[in-house]
Amino acid sequence: IKHGHCSGNKRSKTYRAWRSMMDRCYLMSSISYKRYGAKGIAVCERWHSFDNFFADMGISPNGLTLDRINNNGNYEPSNCRWATY
Repeated sequence: IKHGHCSGNKRSKTYRAWRSMMDRCYLMSSISYKRYGAKGIAVCERWHSFDNFFADMGISPNGLTLDRINNNGNYEPSNCRWATY
């Protein structure tokens, strides 16, 4: 991994947000899958690469979480932002 967001067992907050998003949508064993992937919520093809996600969203600011503007929409640049809980 070349992006510098993983070092040994340590993952950046931004990388963890990306990985959690992917797991919610595609990993059937994820506790959140039933509320995301099972309901048809997907991640745009571009964001299947962390590097592309990072290029579009930047570093996760402290105190903010990845948020979908339209909760029925997919994870994609036009529908996502960093927001408070």
